[in-house]
Amino acid sequence: MTETTAPSRYAHRLGARIRKADAARPWIWDTAVTLTWTVAALTDAAGGWRNVAHDPSVPVWLVVTTSLALALPLYWRRRRPTTVLAVTACAALVSDVSGAFLQAAYLQMIPLFHIALSRPPRHLLWASALILPPLTAGVLRFQQDAWDQRVVPTLWAYALVALLGITVRSRRDHTAALVDRARRLEIERDQEVRLAAAAERTRIAREMHDIIGHNLSVITGLADGGRYAAAKSPERAAQALEAIGTTSRQALDELRRLLGVLSEEAETDGAPAARAPQPTLADLEPLLEGVRKAGLPIASELPAPLPPLPPGAQLTVYRVVQESLTNTLKHAGPHATATVRLTTTPDTLRVTVTDTGTRSGPLGQGQGLTGMRERAALYDGTLDCGPLPSGTGWQVDLRIPVSLEEPHP
Repeated sequence: MTETTAPSRYAHRLGARIRKADAARPWIWDTAVTLTWTVAALTDAAGGWRNVAHDPSVPVWLVVTTSLALALPLYWRRRRPTTVLAVTACAALVSDVSGAFLQAAYLQMIPLFHIALSRPPRHLLWASALILPPLTAGVLRFQQDAWDQRVVPTLWAYALVALLGITVRSRRDHTAALVDRARRLEIERDQEVRLAAAAERTRIAREMHDIIGHNLSVITGLADGGRYAAAKSPERAAQALEAIGTTSRQALDELRRLLGVLSEEAETDGAPAARAPQPTLADLEPLLEGVRKAGLPIASELPAPLPPLPPGAQLTVYRVVQESLTNTLKHAGPHATATVRLTTTPDTLRVTVTDTGTRSGPLGQGQGLTGMRERAALYDGTLDCGPLPSGTGWQVDLRIPVSLEEPHP
């Protein structure tokens, strides 16, 4: 098998090198082809043409001139094949009408091949119109040979050359289409990689926004409370400082876990690195307790047992509650209270977070609300938020189907 494939591989590499060299300097190949056929035509014009001529008395100068007219235009065969065929057809007409019947007339096959290779199919009709007059003129003037012996074999030869050009063109176009398809697939693959990376960055940014925003809001509330308590109750101030330290450590742990997922060095010995679990519905109570320590009174109504949801949907509920309480800490004012309520129906989980604070300035334009809506949409859920009808207070209303699967990435 190696012996049979080695020559073909060598020939393929050699052909590729020739094509590359020809593409870089086409004039070298054009000059070589033209000189080769010119020498052959002049060799025939030196005397061999009389072996097939119907009139051996044709002047030598006419034979030489006609031979050059058949060979020299081949230099432009690739750029202007139709023009070259027209010039050689005129020379062939002179050859046949004079009775010389030069063998160099068959050089018309070369521009004919290039017409079939590089021009629209309709140009072959013009080529046939150029080829037929010399054949018919020679047969009509010198009728020693039968029509079928002179015209039919030549037409078959021209037809085979045209079919060869069409075949090479079809193969070349097919190869170019495959190369273009491979290039497009590579571009699409790169685009998919970039889109996946952008989606991952968006997810990471959303997670970091939720983590940092919530914990900083809790820390701010604890720091404010500790400052007021320092003068009257040092014990309360110490508790606030302790809570600040705990919250800070929790925020750092979550950020390390989040960034560790992206680290390529997190895998060792071919085994995936262990990843800490994401927050679930069971983590809502610790979340509420941490916010209470920051100074926001919260009433909660959580069902028991908690409804079964995929891990991603549970993370969505957790982050929505977290972001809602963070916004309450930031914007609801010092005397606000909040209520977190989870209710279930046979097919829907509803989460409502309501506060009694007053807000001022533009609302609903931050990244937090956008992230909550994106999370809800990811699990075919809906999220509505806005002021309460009474004009005092704010409500976030999340609805997620209970029976669902994790979405495909």
